[in-house]
Amino acid sequence: MAKIFPNSPAIESPPSACDRTAEEAAEAAMTVWRKSLLFNCKGFTVYDSRGDLLFRVDNYSATRSGGEIVLMDSSGKSLLTIRRKRLSLGEKWLIYNGDEVENPIFSVKKHVMLFGSEGLARVTPCRGFQNRLEESYQIEGSYSRRECRVYDGRRRAVAEVARKEAAAGVALGGDVFRLIAKPEIDAGFAMAVVVVLDQMYGP
Repeated sequence: MAKIFPNSPAIESPPSACDRTAEEAAEAAMTVWRKSLLFNCKGFTVYDSRGDLLFRVDNYSATRSGGEIVLMDSSGKSLLTIRRKRLSLGEKWLIYNGDEVENPIFSVKKHVMLFGSEGLARVTPCRGFQNRLEESYQIEGSYSRRECRVYDGRRRAVAEVARKEAAAGVALGGDVFRLIAKPEIDAGFAMAVVVVLDQMYGP
């Protein structure tokens, strides 16, 4: 099996900084592994473009029924907490700062799929955060195929989920994929959105 780490010779190398514009160079190119570092736990492990641990999720099991998921940094500090909103019309998830239990900063609502529609979910700032977080986001594409994008309110693609392949063109499977976060969106927040998509559309 090919190694998943971005700095491994077996993995397709990202373009060098001299080949990219200043804006592109500020992108966060991540490799997401749908696996916890802890034994017998479900979760995510996220590496940066150098192959260093960036984010982790270790408490991923049985959350579709209404538990919580904590996105941590490499040292285990809570960055964002994701909870499913109970008794809501349609499937909705709330994102909180750190391990707070009140005052969510974003809500993510699953899109009602219609024929020919590519919409997956809509992300909106919660009450009290509209002034600081003006943008809302639309997610389109197919998460199951690992082909989707996050668009901001100006219809700019600010994040993308894509398949990852080894240098020889060997597909690594759906549990290993790429997450690109543009400078306009926080990399941790982009990963939190991926966790919600996995809850909504994952196996």
